[in-house]
Amino acid sequence: MAENVKNVEKILEINFKNEELLKTALTHRSYLNEHPEYKNPSNERLEFLGDAVLQFLSSKYLYDIFPKAPEGNLTNVRAALVNTRSLAEESRRLGYGEYLLLSNGEEASGGRDREYILANTFEAVLGAIYIEHGIEKCDEFLNKSLFYKVKSIVENNAYKDYKSTLQELSQAKLSETPTYKVLEEIGPDHNKTFKIGIFINDKKYGSGEGSSKQKAEQAAAKNALDNWK
Repeated sequence: MAENVKNVEKILEINFKNEELLKTALTHRSYLNEHPEYKNPSNERLEFLGDAVLQFLSSKYLYDIFPKAPEGNLTNVRAALVNTRSLAEESRRLGYGEYLLLSNGEEASGGRDREYILANTFEAVLGAIYIEHGIEKCDEFLNKSLFYKVKSIVENNAYKDYKSTLQELSQAKLSETPTYKVLEEIGPDHNKTFKIGIFINDKKYGSGEGSSKQKAEQAAAKNALDNWK
């Protein structure tokens, strides 16, 4: 694991005096079930902290670069920037999946490339950076590793509310309103991942995952729109 930490430090271009902090950020809860002797906790608390840091810094970034944009547009752009799919993409680009500590079962089922695990890891690593180096280093990291996507999101109108877009399309084409159903809830109550399916006339059009039902519904609606096309 020490080698994994060094490799992630190189990827981040950030050194950690407390290497256990970064090790914890790379520890999925499933690993603890198979390794009771393992002393570090899972990355869930760091993910919680990293999520708050990400919400604040992404909000400030958008507030600064779009001085005339209304609150609703800023909210939608931020949602597109920090959603599960977007964060998972950055985790893949950074190579986090290769260095995660997972249970054998989670790894066998494709956990190293699972969107919600990768997205949670992105936030956990950010939380570790905050504890070790503070808010300015987090801002520097995000400017390099995430905020570059804002230009593309705005130019491609990728910040639209997918649920509203799908509802308009469904009502226009089928005279029906989509319904959303929780297909699965994964994890403890304080850190659940929701998988939600979207149905029109009892036919499943798509599904999505997220750390809240709202995020999972947006992901499902985007998936349904992609399938519709």
